[in-house]
Amino acid sequence: MLDVNVIVEKLREYKLSIGVLLVGAVLGVGFMLIGKTQSTAIQSSATIAQEVSFHSSDEREENKVENQTEQSLEVLEFITVDVKGAVRKPGLYEVRNGSRVNDAVNMAGGLAENAETKSINLAQKLSDEAVVYVATIGEETTMVTVASEQENQNGNKNSSKVNLNTATEVELQTISGIGQKKATDIVSYREANGGFKTVDDLQNVSGIGTKTLEKLREYVTVD
Repeated sequence: MLDVNVIVEKLREYKLSIGVLLVGAVLGVGFMLIGKTQSTAIQSSATIAQEVSFHSSDEREENKVENQTEQSLEVLEFITVDVKGAVRKPGLYEVRNGSRVNDAVNMAGGLAENAETKSINLAQKLSDEAVVYVATIGEETTMVTVASEQENQNGNKNSSKVNLNTATEVELQTISGIGQKKATDIVSYREANGGFKTVDDLQNVSGIGTKTLEKLREYVTVD
């Protein structure tokens, strides 16, 4: 006959084994869930970090574009003009974009006593790199339009070239790089040699070398 005490002992051992297995299973499932949660959290953190990085990059690009735009506006706010001839203080002056010839003349100290007011249009708008020349009374003049390298390059209203064989000294001085002395020398050479046969003949004029010629070439003609 089976001993009842032995049977009871076996049952207790069996229940204990089942309990241990159940506890192990629960712990295993718990560790798996914790691992998945940590993995998900890490992935979420990485995604958030990437989004923050992308947003920061976009903001940097936007700021860069805004800064470039502001710099462009600052460049266009002022222009430089060259005021020559019968003014009290000839020279280079920086004026606000949209200013008139009258503004540049005033910055140059105003018209000199011997200025020929008919030689300029005080109401004309200025552009960057413009040359404002005021002739003296008695000087051979025609109404001089303010010359600008930028307008010549863009083909605007002052795009016609100055004819070396017919231009007056005043007209020659509307070209950037030609002052009163060079204009006089050009006219003197023209009269002494029967005119310019080619633009290259400018090199025969005192003070005009190869580099100066190349700068003047696009603004002059002999036609």
